[in-house]
Amino acid sequence: MPRARKHLVCVSDTPYYHITSRCVRRAFLCGVDKHSGKSYEHRRSWIEDRIRVLSSLFCIHVCAYAVMSNHYHLVVKLAPKESERWTNDEVLRRWTAIFRGPLLIQRHQAGELLSAAEEDTVASIVRVFRDRLSSLSWFMKCLNEPIARKANAEDLCTGHFWEARFHSQALRSDAALLAAMAYVDLNPIRAQIARTPEESDYTSIKARLAEDEYKEQLAQTISAMVDRGELNHFDTPIRPLMPFPELEGKQTNEIMGGLPMRETAYLMLVDHTGRVVNSEKRGRIDPTLSHILERLKLSAEQWTAASTAFRQHYRNGELRLTKTA
Repeated sequence: MPRARKHLVCVSDTPYYHITSRCVRRAFLCGVDKHSGKSYEHRRSWIEDRIRVLSSLFCIHVCAYAVMSNHYHLVVKLAPKESERWTNDEVLRRWTAIFRGPLLIQRHQAGELLSAAEEDTVASIVRVFRDRLSSLSWFMKCLNEPIARKANAEDLCTGHFWEARFHSQALRSDAALLAAMAYVDLNPIRAQIARTPEESDYTSIKARLAEDEYKEQLAQTISAMVDRGELNHFDTPIRPLMPFPELEGKQTNEIMGGLPMRETAYLMLVDHTGRVVNSEKRGRIDPTLSHILERLKLSAEQWTAASTAFRQHYRNGELRLTKTA
């Protein structure tokens, strides 16, 4: 018998989850349908961009993602305590970027004078919105429903687009977290869609290697989403992917609030894992290729320095990644 979502997703047990969502019918989410020859490749950016937009609005950090032909993967960290630091107006600003909210909230945001009873009602509504902005279920609802509507409109059909709400898998250890992230980042390689991680479009590992370029593109996309009415407004900083630590140490993850491995080590882990033959998957990284840092023309020290600078400069809208000749 299926278990209630509240029993499957529990931050007190673990904040990390591997999420998958799959299409219900043969028509593709993305890619090219071999039966009809129709390309749905443009839908990949729908998913990737909305993941990053929602992560910026919700108390949910994205560790890894991969958008495949008829499904996508996410590895996320829930951080509900973040919302406790938000003012009521900040909560409303984030929520109304997606939904207009009831008339009373619109009046409050317009600066109208409200009665004491109405102010109390506003406060109670804010508490509901604060909880929703910490909820994985609401995050997935806000991700999947608009995609389903756009895809159905494009396909000139109605009905279910997703197989189910979503599948969630708790990651209860650092090893489970890193294994899930590597599995997700290597999905295009295992499916023979890409040769190397840095060539794997619409994945978190490629986004990490070119975050400055993606951030600029995403800012333009968000502006277009507002113009099209897909967002009411967006005045929240774009959240970067969950960072790797900049320090070594036993409790680095807790101290830095980041992932439990240095970034260079993770890149090497993914590169090495991708070369291993998997009898259940078709593809792997060519074992004759040089390792990923050599392909990127970076030493371990240069990449560490560059990624550290990125996390400092990203907040100011800049990143300069210098490669060796």
